[in-house]
Amino acid sequence: MDSNSTRTRSTDASFSMDDFAKALEGYDYQFQKGQVVQGKPVSYESDGAFVDIGAKSPAFLPTEEASLRRVANLSAILPLGEDREFMIIREQNAEGQVTLSLRQFEIKRAWDRLAELQDSNQSLQVRVTGVNKGGVTVDVQGLRGFIPRSHLVERENLDALKGQTLSASLLEINPDTNKLVLSNRLATRSASFSQLEVGQLIEGKVTSIKPFGVFVEFDGTTGLLHINQISKNYVQSLPALFQVGDVVKAMIADLDEGKGRVSLTTKVLENFPGEMIEKTADVMAEAESREGRARKALLGE
Repeated sequence: MDSNSTRTRSTDASFSMDDFAKALEGYDYQFQKGQVVQGKPVSYESDGAFVDIGAKSPAFLPTEEASLRRVANLSAILPLGEDREFMIIREQNAEGQVTLSLRQFEIKRAWDRLAELQDSNQSLQVRVTGVNKGGVTVDVQGLRGFIPRSHLVERENLDALKGQTLSASLLEINPDTNKLVLSNRLATRSASFSQLEVGQLIEGKVTSIKPFGVFVEFDGTTGLLHINQISKNYVQSLPALFQVGDVVKAMIADLDEGKGRVSLTTKVLENFPGEMIEKTADVMAEAESREGRARKALLGE
């Protein structure tokens, strides 16, 4: 092999390695896309701010990435010298500068908070921002969520909900697809359940009559007065005892918050078997005075 060609290849190799080393010097591998870093704003530009994150070059925060909401004055939300956390959304350019985002960091933090709320079955307050035929769109801590019509307490006049604040429970959370589905109905039911207890006397209105019992609505909750819980004697005809709209007083016999069920009973209010069938008005009129005895019977005291 020719010695000159060997020397030429060695020289070429050494040059390429030198070039590679120089290229590496300008790149800081500790700053990667998606990473959360600590930094301090050091100066403002017309389209953003420079931020010191401890890199060779100041990082840049574009104005449109400064907040979940529109920013009119960057200095008002990002004072110079104030320590903040940012997310890197673009890795280093030729000058070794990374691009930062407060907006993306806030979005990530909002999704994390919502996941925690869902795990603990907590409800939250959301603001209705729009209406469509399927339900309403809502602002959820800066994120866009959706409540289907079937999960609204008010299902008829959706336009009246615009701008209103509603309680909502989380049904589905998917940060990858930006899917955020909530339920106003479940949150309202959960709040109602927290006020209820077995052995409590309630007063409500009959909303429907079925072969197996009557449904009674009270304080935003619906309970079932099963046909076997109406009287200690056999009830032959429910329509003979109740009509839709009738006011009924009953005791809470059982609660199942997971399934949203409230079981009611009136037979514990009877002074004798069959009284609810023969003298319904008397039982209803004297319900409060019989409440203590009925509660003890339900709780086994």
